[in-house]
Amino acid sequence: MAKKEKIGSLIKAALGPGFALLTLLAIAGYAVLGPTGILAWGEYQRTLDDRAQLLVTLEEERDALKNRVALLDPEGADPDLTGELIRKELNVAHPDEIIIPLK
Repeated sequence: MAKKEKIGSLIKAALGPGFALLTLLAIAGYAVLGPTGILAWGEYQRTLDDRAQLLVTLEEERDALKNRVALLDPEGADPDLTGELIRKELNVAHPDEIIIPLK
């Protein structure tokens, strides 16, 4: 009987530190293997590089659109651009123009 009680008390005494050890191992495993862990850093770096390239492309596109908007300013619109847009959007042409279909 005394042996059973001694084993039971040892098991109860080991539960706290055992649980703490398992918790620390789980946290360490998550720090290494988790979605924001050490092994995910390479993927984040590749994603960051891809996004930087996308940002450069979008900034170039934005600058081109800013230029186009500036050319369409109502107070000083560029006649070439307005003529191009009228022909393209309204499908009109001057009587002396020759239309060459591209397709």
